[in-house]
Amino acid sequence: MISASHLTIRYPRTPKPAVQGVSFTLPAGELALLLGPSGGGKSTLALALTGIVPHHIFAHVEGKIRLNGLNPAETEPARIAATAGILFQDPEAGFATLTVEDELAFGLENLAVPREAMPARIREALAKVGMEAFLKRRLETLSGGEAQRIALAALLAMQPPVLILDEPTANLDPQATRDFFATLARLKGEHTILLIEHKLDACWHLADRVLFLGEGGRLLAVGEPDATLQAHLPQILEAGIWVPSHLDPRAGRRPPPDAFPPLHADTPAVEVRGLEFAYPGGTPVLRGVDLRIPQGDFVALMGANGAGKSTLALHMAGLLPPPQTGEVRLFGKPLASLSPREQADLVGFVFQNPEHQFVTDRVWDELAYSLRVRAWPEEEIRARVEHLLAAFRLTAHADRNPFTLSQGQKRRLSVGTMLAAGQRLLILDEPTFGQDRNTAYALMERLRALNREGVTIVMITHDERLAREYARRKVVLADGRVVGNEVLRG
Repeated sequence: MISASHLTIRYPRTPKPAVQGVSFTLPAGELALLLGPSGGGKSTLALALTGIVPHHIFAHVEGKIRLNGLNPAETEPARIAATAGILFQDPEAGFATLTVEDELAFGLENLAVPREAMPARIREALAKVGMEAFLKRRLETLSGGEAQRIALAALLAMQPPVLILDEPTANLDPQATRDFFATLARLKGEHTILLIEHKLDACWHLADRVLFLGEGGRLLAVGEPDATLQAHLPQILEAGIWVPSHLDPRAGRRPPPDAFPPLHADTPAVEVRGLEFAYPGGTPVLRGVDLRIPQGDFVALMGANGAGKSTLALHMAGLLPPPQTGEVRLFGKPLASLSPREQADLVGFVFQNPEHQFVTDRVWDELAYSLRVRAWPEEEIRARVEHLLAAFRLTAHADRNPFTLSQGQKRRLSVGTMLAAGQRLLILDEPTFGQDRNTAYALMERLRALNREGVTIVMITHDERLAREYARRKVVLADGRVVGNEVLRG
């Protein structure tokens, strides 16, 4: 169903190919895992298989690709779209309409499906992802996880023989992740599936084969999952590729005794009092939230998709309109009394979608932006930016447009921009989303070091393992309320 022979893909004005000399085959009905480091060519390979590269994103493509007998680079995009559906890392990148119903109908209209057949196919696709009640919802009201499931349903409604899924569970909570992979198990055989994924404990058993891409987009190994992993484990770990936790020597490590600084309980970094909030025309998202986060704390903010985590975090950072009821205080001061500049000096916010915070057209300038706003001397700006480029493995990309980076590189850049100015409170929405193993651990160690220096960290995550290994406290939201506030360690 899918094959590549000596495939090399190079984007314009980049020093090295994104994919180099890759050859593999995937028979019909199989599910293959495509694994590799951040920026290692996984998404580029997926885009080439669907013809998006080079039809819509220009790149030089050498070698051969076959998708159900078609060459995507030489076939009309409409024919490829009927054969292979792709789910992007960022679901918003694939949306074309305003409502859930219209989004699922959009693909069917383009396939010329008769109008009378559409409602049943739409309902069936929504049922497969557990989103039947969302038929009339507007897309901009969806949480990140909800948007991802709707994007998958839009693909399933078109019934393509090939599904290419680029980290489809990145924004899903643990239960939704299990449900998603249970859906994939039912789809095996009905579809040929190429899955890019980091949550390997939940999906490893589904794979018929695995492809490991190494640094520079070269094929490191391909074959039956367990045997291939065992035969190449040292090289795979060195390349920064995620592996099942029972084979990861870093998994389950407990924080050292001196991991956390003393808490300053007198004036909390954040105090939320009776916070109630609803978006215009919507039902309440936050329902009387009370929360106190001492200075120096490291909090994992957790809960199911749609529980209100991102909305609460945005209120902490002063990035939403005032709540209907209640208030937020930062370091003892009412948030409403602080100017935007004072808020930005106190708190840095890393969005779930990195592109939502980019403001320049060059990686180097993105890291320098907040420092220039604060009138740092140019020499200090240069030293700080060069340090951040090296720390986040972005030196080779300093002159690129941020929007042209891989999803993992975008995430690293978004975190780096918020670390540039040294705010006292750092809020991160899924900070390890899209990151390879080595970069994720390096980022979390950087957050741990900042916390030791006194920076208060609030981290939204669905990763229980990450919370256990790095957080001091776990706060759980459900239906807009705090339902758990557990000290993981003193």
